[in-house]
Amino acid sequence: MSDETDPQTDGGEEPRTDGGGGVPAVPPDDETPTWRERKERTQGLSRLTYEYFERSRREDQDLRQESTYVERDVLAFPTWPHETIRNLALASFFTGMMFLIAAAAPPHMPAPADPSSTPPVILPDWYLYWSYGLLHLSPVNPELAILGGQKLVTDRVYGVMANVVVVSIIAIVPFLNKGSARRPVEEPFWAALGVAGVIFAITIAALPLEDMITFIPGELVFNLTFFLPLIGFFITYAVLKAMREGYMYSLNKRYYRLRPPR
Repeated sequence: MSDETDPQTDGGEEPRTDGGGGVPAVPPDDETPTWRERKERTQGLSRLTYEYFERSRREDQDLRQESTYVERDVLAFPTWPHETIRNLALASFFTGMMFLIAAAAPPHMPAPADPSSTPPVILPDWYLYWSYGLLHLSPVNPELAILGGQKLVTDRVYGVMANVVVVSIIAIVPFLNKGSARRPVEEPFWAALGVAGVIFAITIAALPLEDMITFIPGELVFNLTFFLPLIGFFITYAVLKAMREGYMYSLNKRYYRLRPPR
């Protein structure tokens, strides 16, 4: 029979870490973890990282409770003149850069609009290029053979439906991913999905500009709109997955070096 103060690792109550009693999440150094405990600690990078932070917090708390510990004043620079001069230098630098850009590269002012003629290229504001690009998805609008080769909806309606689908996906993602990860390496899939979404926003924004991009064929621009996000997704997922495995190996190696197995 085991002691009642030993932490339960067979599906029992989790050890408390809020200071309200019970066994701490990280046992003292003189208690060597069992094989089952070591296995549980390797199941997630976030859990292993949390144990390191909990261990550091407990050691810092023990150090502060010692009688030989002396609280020291925080050393910093005074507001005047150090911080004031530094902030003035930074503000002057950025203000000068804005004046330099405004003087050296003024914004392009086209000719006044002529209501009697339609310009060859019609574009909205740059931050709406992605939405305008979704209206150019007529090549992927399916033609149904049962309707004699006709399309079920018009190209304009298809583009509006594409905008609704994209906005709906962006709104649903926060409800699907409810994890507690704070770094992309802890959730490679969702991080890669976010990178793919950013790449898709850039490529779909370039789709209305295919008439202005003369050095790339229009069909190639359309294909890259869908292939580049997939490539970015797989590359990002592979890199983050490898980084997570490397971090977990390094953390486990350091952890077992400090506390060797039985």
